[in-house]
Parts: sequence; C-alpha cells; structure tokens
Amino acid sequence: MKNRMEIEKKRVAGVSVIAAFFLTGIKLVIGLLTGSLGLLSEALHSGLDLVAAVITWFSVRISDTPPDKNHHYGHGKIENFSALMETFLLLITCAWIIYEAVNRLVTGNTHIEVNTFSYVVVLISIAIDIARSRALYRVARKYNSQALEADALHFSTDIWSSAVVLLGLILAQFGWFFADSVAALAVAFIVLGVSWKLGKRAADVLLDRSPEPLVQQIEAVLNVAEGILQYHDLRVRTSGAENFIEVTIHVQPGLTLEHAHGISHLVEKQIREALPRSFVHVHIEPDKHPSENTTIDTIEHNSKTQ
Repeated sequence: MKNRMEIEKKRVAGVSVIAAFFLTGIKLVIGLLTGSLGLLSEALHSGLDLVAAVITWFSVRISDTPPDKNHHYGHGKIENFSALMETFLLLITCAWIIYEAVNRLVTGNTHIEVNTFSYVVVLISIAIDIARSRALYRVARKYNSQALEADALHFSTDIWSSAVVLLGLILAQFGWFFADSVAALAVAFIVLGVSWKLGKRAADVLLDRSPEPLVQQIEAVLNVAEGILQYHDLRVRTSGAENFIEVTIHVQPGLTLEHAHGISHLVEKQIREALPRSFVHVHIEPDKHPSENTTIDTIEHNSKTQ
C-alpha cells in the first residue's frame, strides 16, 4: 500500500514538473515576441510554478521516509515546509507583476502585439492547468498530502489568471492595450489571495496549531465511544499526511487492567478508522478524585516503565 502511495505521489509530482517546464518556455517565448505583460507575468508565474513543482517533487520523495533516530515523528513536515516555500515564491511573483503593470499604466507604455500564438499559448496553458490540478487534487485527497494539495490549489488559480490574461488580449485586439496591464494586476491579486491561504495553512502546521476540523472529528468519536465516562487533554498535531493524537480518558473505577486496556484499544481503533494515517495514544484514568486514584493508573504507569 505504502509503495503504491509513494509511486503515485511521485508520478503526479513529476508530471507537474514537466508541465510547468513546458508552459514556462512557451509563455516566455510568445510574451517576448508580443511584448504582452500579461503573458510575461504568466511566464514568470509559471517559472516560479516550475521551482515550486520541483520543491514539491523532492518533498514528496522525502516526506514518506520512516521515522529514524533523529526524527521520531517522521519527515512529513517537509511537505508543509514545501508549501510555505511556494508562498514566498508566489509573493515574489506578485511584487514584480504589480510593479511592472503600474509602471506601464503610469507611463502609458501599454502597446503590445497580439497574434494567433498569443491566444494559442493561453488556451494550451488553461487546458494543461485543468488536467494537472485535477490530477494533483485527486492524489492529494487520496493520501492527505499538503504539498500536492498546495500545488493543486496553485495550479487551479493559474486557470483563472490565464483566463484573465486571455480577456486582456481580446480587449487589446480592439485597441484597448491598457487592458493587458490591468489583466496582469488582476493576476497579481489572484496570486496574493492564494499565497495567503497557502502560507497560513503551512505556518499553522509548522507551528503545531490545533487543526479544528480534525479535533471535531475526534471529539465526535469520543462522545459516542463505549466505556468512556469523560475525556480531557486532547492534543492533535499534523505532520505532512500524518496525524499525531493524544487523549486522556476516564473509565469506571475497579475495572481490570485488561478491560481498561480493551477500552483504550477500541478508542484508538475507532479514531484511526475516522482519520487514517493517524498515530493515537490513549491514556487511561479511573473516574475518581485525584486523591483516590487506584491501581489501574498505577499499574498502567508501572507497565510502561518496565
């Protein structure tokens, strides 16, 4: 199962790299030939897409490496770090596009040459981005990969930005050359919105922010689990595609050690079924006043230390 997952993730990431390389090349060539800022901004955007795709390709190769002596929780956060790097690359794109577009609008230097190739390259770009964003989303959701999801979100917004550039080219065809620079600004603002979403989510994971949707799913399991009188100290963190979950549950006092552990094992199983690729640790306490804690808690503690 894991080998299949690794192969599928690497394959879709590799295809994304090839597509980004192709799109960067044709956008750059046609943009230079026509002088279209919209196309040149898209070429720069695709160039950074290429860098981001390469980073993603490396990250998915590393992220599924098993835990080792120096990385007890595995290497999953390389995917989140990759997503954060994509954010910085997108912000660099926005800065250049906004500067160049405003400069052209202020100076009036907005004339561009629009030809058939201009339209062809944008339409090809839209078709490729639709195909690869769907493929990336499918694999990202299947294996809970934030790096691939970041790439998918990135490329899905490329569809809209390319559509805006296409509109700018059409208007320029009728002599409204300023529309190309306006289209470039629209691309920049689209990219800014994507950058904020990607950056915030990646930073939340890297800073171990509690993922509220996952917490709600776990609480839903705990609220109906048999044998639990109450629970507390629920802690959840994510690392790449994996979740690390800890919780303390209270059980009926006087239960045998086997019965208490049976309840904890059942809870762990139910959580893992609700959230695949999760590492779950359930601590058991008898439901009594702290001063009256008895053998179950003591026996459990001793069994862990032996």
